[in-house]
Order: sequence, then structure tokens, then C-alpha cells
Amino acid sequence: KTLQCVLGLAIVGCCIAMALPLGHLVAHVSDLGHPAARAAEILSVALAGSLISRLTALGPVADRYGGLVSIFTFSALQTAGLVLLIFFDGLLALYLIAFLFGFGYGGIVPSYPVVVRESLPVHEGGRRTAIIIFFGAIGMAIGGWLGGFVHDLAGSYTPAFLIGAAFNLANLAVIGTLIHLGRRATARNAIG
Repeated sequence: KTLQCVLGLAIVGCCIAMALPLGHLVAHVSDLGHPAARAAEILSVALAGSLISRLTALGPVADRYGGLVSIFTFSALQTAGLVLLIFFDGLLALYLIAFLFGFGYGGIVPSYPVVVRESLPVHEGGRRTAIIIFFGAIGMAIGGWLGGFVHDLAGSYTPAFLIGAAFNLANLAVIGTLIHLGRRATARNAIG
């Protein structure tokens, strides 16, 4: 039950960071002075990156390294994309960053059921996965709202994206701690 609670907390952080650009990328790119059609294309590139990630990278990473490492890896890519959005305003850079961000976010949420399968009782997997994903939906709702709220206060998406990156770093800290604790337990069992 503790792991389920920790995963629920972690997914809120990554989903807040995920929803900020997804809900506001078109407006952000338009605010940078680019045409709305290019802004919509950039969002489409992020979504394509997500699809490619899920179809090509998620399975091999999760199968080889486990669900927690999968979450950590894709969350780190998402964080990098989110931070890079702050520093670049050229169209080519925005297309590439959107792909990176999408590739990262595409692998995060599907990795949580892998962790449930690996770490929690099989007969409780459906219920526990649903609860964790529910917390992800809460994070998505907060992130979408937060992006607009912060933009309205600051007149820019930069502070909102920084807040999203902070939530993503918190997610990385939680997942990194779980990975570390898991490795320590494995080493202790190997010795004992």
C-alpha cells in the first residue's frame, strides 16, 4: 500500500509537468510570434513523439530495466524538453524540443502499470493501477489549470514551465529513491 501511495504522489508531479506544455504549447509558440498553424504543427510533433516512444522504446526499456527505470528515463527526457522550451524560440528548435518532450512523456504513464505488475500483488493490479492513473489525471488537471493561471499572472509561460520542471524534478527524486531502495534490497537479499 505504501508503494501505491508513493507512485500516486509521483505521477501527480510528472503529469503536472506533462499537462503544462500540452495544454499551452500552441499559445506559447504563438506568443513567441509564430503563426498559429506552425504552433499547431509543433504540438502535433510532440504527440507524434509520444506515439513513437510508446511504439518503439517503452517496451524494450521497461522489459530490460524495469518499470521504475522506465519512468525515470522518460521523465528525465520530459524534463529536458520542458526546460529547453524556456530557452529557445526558433521554429526548428521548437520542433525538435517538442519531439523530445513528446518522446519523454509518451513513455511515462504506461510505465506505471509495469511497476504495479512487477511490485504489487497480481490479483490487485487492476484496482491499484486505476488508483495510480486517477492521481495522474488529477495532475493533468492541475497542470493545465496552473499553466494558464501562472501565464495570466506573469504574462509569460516561462515561470509556468519552470514550475512544471520543478514538479518533474520532484517526480524524478521520488522514482530515483525507489530505484535506489530497490537496488539496496536486492543487494541485501543477494548477500543474505
